[in-house]
Amino acid sequence: MKHRVAVLMGTRPEAIKLAPVIAALEADPRFEPLVINTGQHRELIDQVISLFGLRIERDLAVMQPNQSLASLTARLLSAIDETLVSLDPAMVLVQGDTTTVLAGALASFYRRVPVGHVEAGLRTGSLVSPFPEEGNRRLTTPLAALHFAPTTESRANLLREHVDPATVFVTGNTVIDALQHELRRQADPTVGERLRAQLREVGGEDLFSGPMVLVTGHRRENFGSGFEEICSALATLAGRFPETKFVYPVHLNPNVRDVVHQRLGALGNVRLLPPQPYSEFVALLGASRLVLTDSGGVQEEAPSLGKPVLVMRDTTERPEGVAAGTVRLVGPVAEAIVAGVSELLTDGAAYRRMSEAANPYGDGHAAPRIVEACAAFLGA
Repeated sequence: MKHRVAVLMGTRPEAIKLAPVIAALEADPRFEPLVINTGQHRELIDQVISLFGLRIERDLAVMQPNQSLASLTARLLSAIDETLVSLDPAMVLVQGDTTTVLAGALASFYRRVPVGHVEAGLRTGSLVSPFPEEGNRRLTTPLAALHFAPTTESRANLLREHVDPATVFVTGNTVIDALQHELRRQADPTVGERLRAQLREVGGEDLFSGPMVLVTGHRRENFGSGFEEICSALATLAGRFPETKFVYPVHLNPNVRDVVHQRLGALGNVRLLPPQPYSEFVALLGASRLVLTDSGGVQEEAPSLGKPVLVMRDTTERPEGVAAGTVRLVGPVAEAIVAGVSELLTDGAAYRRMSEAANPYGDGHAAPRIVEACAAFLGA
């Protein structure tokens, strides 16, 4: 008899990081994965679902305009509960720190369905940074039966919180599995050139000529003054380095999109792109000189390609990159952002120190480790 495992996802990063786990479950005769899309992201997650060929068992479509976190959580909890009753899985897998994760873990706990938490144990030490993700992740931990920590530091965080060591597994991060899969696909010259041609259509024919700084920014805690600072820094950098292109796939949230387009839209070497599918984003990452971001996953992906990362946040739940030297915190502060980017664009030794540091986030085999741990737990 196959064990039914419900895999919950709602955002693009969750879909990317869970795709290797779903593939590993599908390839294992002991399991039947049931993929549930809560729909926290719509256009963004649909791109990933199509790329990885994920078969969606249920689409809960919970998003509403201008919703509060409380109303989203309530709708998720109710919809996931009904789905668990209908599908009757032996186990539920959640990934990361989204509202889907917290609601999925709580609904499963209420139905006495064991939860496996992929990417468990990340901590910043501040409950409100990132908000609400740090709270979601911490609240999920006591509800989970299995904790898949990407690094030994994440495992240590869980043990300090008195999580049973027998339930914690250091697996590496599944985003490296997904990235390596996509890099193998793009090694085909036909695929690589097609992606670059598509990107030139939205970013300009000269997109890949000269150095490129890839920018991503969407964090809730940077709304308002944080994004004003980020835009001020990019405007200064664009003037200081006219031969460098600052390529920014802009998040659809109006708190991000409106201020970014207003402040940066007229600058010729700042290329504001619509959100890019995963394959195109990986191609941009590979072509970039360095990355400026407030994202979590990019802090793990970029070091795999030898790209220095400057993080526009005051804290990070991924301190391993900082310790390894691949990542540096600059905060959402214009002066620090300008100084950090300027150094990496002009100081070859500083650039080499960051670009040649070892990636601490895994070897690309996290998904099979997770599946084996699930099998042992379920007695498969």
